[in-house]
Amino acid sequence: MNRQELIEALATKTGSTKTDAERSVAALLEIVTATLTKGDRVALVGFGTFEVRRRAARNGRNPATGESIKLKATNAPAFKAGATLKAAVNGGM
Repeated sequence: MNRQELIEALATKTGSTKTDAERSVAALLEIVTATLTKGDRVALVGFGTFEVRRRAARNGRNPATGESIKLKATNAPAFKAGATLKAAVNGGM
């Protein structure tokens, strides 16, 4: 499912217009992005948690040349699925 399909599904599910659904999706993504940018996490009980994980600096390898390179430490967004979502995906609901 891509963004447009999500917007259409949300509009259908809620009985709202596609414009309203698009605003809701955009607002949700902006809020999650802003929260993660601050270093906080977004926990949706039963669904999952969006958080920022720190990746340490490490040595890597250039796949084209095989040359060893140093990779800087970075922050990476991550999602950890909640128990209800895991159960639904595994047919438990």
